[in-house]
Amino acid sequence: MTRPLHDPEGIARLRARLAEGDAAHQALAGRAEAGPVLDVLGAHSPFLSDLAFREAPTLHRLLDRGADAAMQAVLEPLSTADVASPREAVASLLRRAKRQGALVAGVADLMGMWPLDRVTGALSDLADETIEFAIAHLLLDGARRGQIRLPRTKGDKRQVTKGSGLIVLGMGKLGARELNYSSDVDLLLLHDPDSPSYHEEHGPAPYIRIARDLVRLMEERTGEGYVFRTDLRLRPDATPLCVSVPVALSYYESLGQNWERAAMIKARCVAGDRAPAEAFLRELRPFIWRRHLDFAAVADIHSIKRQIHVHKGDRGAGGEIAVAGHDVKLGRGGIREIEFSVQVLQLIWGGRDPALRDQTTLGALAALAAAGKMDRRAAADLADAYVFLRNTEHRLQMVEDRQTHRLPEAPEELDRIGRFMGFAGGAEFGAALTAHQRRVEQHYSRMFEAAPPLTTEGGSLVFTGVEDDPATLENLRAMGYREVSSIAAMIRSWHHGRPRATRTERARELLTEIMPALLAAFARQREPDAALIRFGELLGRLSAGVQFLSLLHRNPPLMGRLAGLLGAAPQLADHLARRPSALDGLLAGSHAAPGEKPLAALPALVREARDLEEVLEATRRLVTERMFEVDAASLEGRMDADASALARSEVADAAISALLPAVERDFARRFGRVAGGGMAVLAVGKLGGREMLPASDLDLILIYDHAPEAEASEGGAKALAPSEYFIRLAHQVVAALTSPGKEGRAFEVDMRLRPSGNKGPVAVRLSAFQRYHAEEAWTWERMALTRARAVAGPAELCKAVQAARDAALTMPRDPAAALADAAHMRARMLRDIPGDGPWDIKSMPGGLVEVEFIAQALTVAHAPERPRLLRGTTREVLAALGRAGYLDEREAATLIQAERLWRTLLGVMRLTVGQWKDPMLPATVEDSLREAAATLVHHTVPDLASLREVMRDHAAAVRASFERRVGKLSL
Repeated sequence: MTRPLHDPEGIARLRARLAEGDAAHQALAGRAEAGPVLDVLGAHSPFLSDLAFREAPTLHRLLDRGADAAMQAVLEPLSTADVASPREAVASLLRRAKRQGALVAGVADLMGMWPLDRVTGALSDLADETIEFAIAHLLLDGARRGQIRLPRTKGDKRQVTKGSGLIVLGMGKLGARELNYSSDVDLLLLHDPDSPSYHEEHGPAPYIRIARDLVRLMEERTGEGYVFRTDLRLRPDATPLCVSVPVALSYYESLGQNWERAAMIKARCVAGDRAPAEAFLRELRPFIWRRHLDFAAVADIHSIKRQIHVHKGDRGAGGEIAVAGHDVKLGRGGIREIEFSVQVLQLIWGGRDPALRDQTTLGALAALAAAGKMDRRAAADLADAYVFLRNTEHRLQMVEDRQTHRLPEAPEELDRIGRFMGFAGGAEFGAALTAHQRRVEQHYSRMFEAAPPLTTEGGSLVFTGVEDDPATLENLRAMGYREVSSIAAMIRSWHHGRPRATRTERARELLTEIMPALLAAFARQREPDAALIRFGELLGRLSAGVQFLSLLHRNPPLMGRLAGLLGAAPQLADHLARRPSALDGLLAGSHAAPGEKPLAALPALVREARDLEEVLEATRRLVTERMFEVDAASLEGRMDADASALARSEVADAAISALLPAVERDFARRFGRVAGGGMAVLAVGKLGGREMLPASDLDLILIYDHAPEAEASEGGAKALAPSEYFIRLAHQVVAALTSPGKEGRAFEVDMRLRPSGNKGPVAVRLSAFQRYHAEEAWTWERMALTRARAVAGPAELCKAVQAARDAALTMPRDPAAALADAAHMRARMLRDIPGDGPWDIKSMPGGLVEVEFIAQALTVAHAPERPRLLRGTTREVLAALGRAGYLDEREAATLIQAERLWRTLLGVMRLTVGQWKDPMLPATVEDSLREAAATLVHHTVPDLASLREVMRDHAAAVRASFERRVGKLSL
C-alpha cells in the first residue's frame, strides 16, 4: 500500500539502526520487499519502528510466510509452553507475544494485508490467548497454595481451566472481537461457588487474589513492555474484583443499569471454565433481551441514549463536527454514535429476533438492514464510517502505542495522521473525515431525534459506565462545581443503585430525566458541592425513591426549593437526612392555608388508630412534616419570624391537644379514672408566648385536679391514689411527646419551670399550684408565668388554671423589689452562664434574653395595677407597656424591633448551622443573616462588619433600656 511519507528522517534512523544491528537486522534492511514496510513504519510510527528492530525475526517471518502464518507463530508458544513455569518466565512469555503480535497486526494493517475485522480479530485472539495462559498459571498457583481444588493440574491451559469454577468474560471491544490497537481489555471475572474447585474454608478469597494478580501480570511494565492494560470496572457495582455467579445474577436482575444491558450484548467467555460461563450468559439473556417492548422499555432505551452520549448541540470535547482536536470515538459523528445506534436497535428488536444479536458492529449493521430494522443506505453509510474511523483510531494509537482517540490540533501533526491514513495531507484527510462524521450525525439524529436531552445549556452530562467523561467534568466545572471527579463519582453511584432510593429501574430512569435540572439547581447555590453532597445523604436515607423523584420530575420549581434549602441550611439538611418524611409536606405543597387549623388531619387519624402507638406515630409524622414546612418557608422568606413562630406554636398546641386525651384513654384502660379528675397542660416559655423558634423545647407545667372526695381511681385493673395516678399519667404524657419513632422525636420537653423545679413532682394539683405561687414562688418563676397559657385539657380546668395564673401575677407586690430581683438574676446569669461565642444571640449582652426580661420584669412589677399587661407574647407586652407609659413608645418600638431581629437571626442560625462559636461565619449563613437583617432595618447590610454593627446598635439599645427600666447590672 502506497501512501505519502511524513518523516524521511525517521525512515533514515530506522534503516541506520538496522544496518548497525546483528545479522537478522542487517538482512532485514537489505531485503527489497521489506523496503515499503520499513518506510511506512519509519515515517509514521516510532513505536512500530522500535518493534521492527526488537522483533526482526517476526518481521522476516511475516515477509516470508504472510501475516496469517506469522500471527500463528506468535500464538503457538502460548499453546505449548508450560503454564506451571515461574511467574517471571510467564510474564516474559506474555510480553514477548504481545510485542510480536502488535508488530504483525500493525504491518498487516498498514500494508493492506488484512481488512479491519481481521486486524481487530487478530488483536482479540492475542488478548484471549494471553489471558487464558495467565489465568491457567494463576489457578495452578492457587492450587499449590491449597486454596483451590483443580480437577486437572497437568496439560495445556484449557485443560487446567476446565472445571475450575473461574469465569473470565470479555466485555466491550474484546467481547465483540473488535479490539483496537492500544485498547484496554475489559474483563468481568466470576466464580461459581457450586464448582467442585470451590474451597469452603477459603471462600472467594483465592479468586479475588487471582483477579488482582491477573491485572498485575497483564499491566506491569518492564523493559520488555507490557501485555494489555486491564480494566475490571465493568463488574457489578460495589462488588469484589471477582464476583460470585449468584451475586452477579441477583445484581443484574434487580439493579442492572441501561448501559450494562448494552455492554452485556458483547459479553463472551475469553478464558476460564467455559461451561458455567455459557450457563451464566444464558441466565442473563432475559436481562439483556426483553421480548415485550412496552412503554417502560422504550423509556429505558431513550435513557441509554441520554446517558451514553452528548446530545446534538452540546459543547465540550468533541461536541461538534470538527477535525483538529476531535475525539473520533466520543465526539460528534464518531465511533460511539455508530455503536450506540446499533446497540439500541438490537436492544429494541433483539428480544424477538435472535438473528439481530450479532456481537460485532459491522455484523449487527448488516443484520439490522437485512431485517428491515434500519434503512439500508443508513447501514451502509454507518459501516463505511465505522471502518474509516476505526482505521483512524488505529493510526493515532500506532504512533506511540498510546490509548488515544483524539486527533492532534497542530496542522503539521494533522498532516502526519492524514498521510498515515493514505491521504496527501491533513486537508484531504479532514474533508473525508468530516463527510463521514456528517453522515453519522444525520443518521444518528434521525434515529433518536425524539429523545429528550441529557444536557445543560453549557454541555453534556454523562454519568454512565465507570469512567469520568472529560466533557462532563468540564461542564460541571463551568457550572461552578469544584471537586468535579468526586461529584461525578457520587452521581454514578446513584445510577448504580447504591442508595436504596435508586435501586429500581424506574427510580434510575427518573434520576436520569431530572439530572440536568437538578445539577443546574444545585449549581446556583453558594457552595454547590456541599449542597449536592447533602442531597446524596438525603437519597441515602430514603427507603424508596420513585415517589420522591417523581415529584421533583413533575415539579421543577420544587427542585429549586430543595436545592436552596440544602444549599443554605446544613442544619435543615441534616434534619431532612434523619427524617426524610419531612419532605412530604414540602414536595406536596401542603403548607397550611391562612385560617386552616394545623395538623387538621390528626383528630381523624387519632380516631382511626388501633392503639396509642399508632396515635404517636401519626403525630410524630405530621409534626415533623409541618414543622419542616414552616422552617422551609421561614428560610425561604415566605414567612417572617412572627408568622413562623406562631405556626410552630400552633402545631405544638394541636399535637398536645390530640395526644393528651389519647394518652388518658390508654392510661384509663389500665388504671381507670379518678372521679372528677382531669389534667391540663400549661405552656410556658416560647410555646406559651407563641414565639417558638426552630427546634425549641416545649416548656410545660402539668396541672391536675379531682373531686375532693376521690380517694382512688376506679374501673381499671389496678387502683391508684389520685396523686400517684396523675403523676404517672404526667410521665406518660411527657413520654408521648418525646418518645422516638421512625420519624424521630416530635418534641423535646422541659419541665423545670414547674413549682419547685426538678425537685418537685412532675404534675402538681391546682390547689398546690395556687398556694405555691401565692406563698413561695421566686420572682423569676412569676416572670415565667407571664407567658403561660393553658393549651390542652378539660375546658373548666383550663379556665381555672388560667385564672390561677392571672391571680398569681396580679397579687399585690413591691414593684421595686421585683425589678431588683430581675436585675440581680440577669447579672448572675451573665457571670455564671456567659454567652457561648459571638453568635449566641439569645444569651449575649443586650440579646434576646434581656429583651424578654424587660417585658417579663415590668409585667410582674406592674400587672397588679394594670392586668391588661398580661399579654403573653413579648412584642405585644412591649407594645402594651409603651401604651401604659412604663416604656417610652419609641423605646418600646425599638425593643420590639430588636426582639424581632434577634428571633429572626436566631432562627436563621438554628436552621443553618445551629450553635456557632467561631467569629467567622460560613458564607451561605452570612448571606442569609445579612438579607434577614436588611429586611428588618430597611437598609442594605453589605458585609459581615455591617451586620455586626447593626447587632451592636440593637444590643446597646436593649442594654440601655434594661438598665433604665429594670436596673443596673453589677457584674
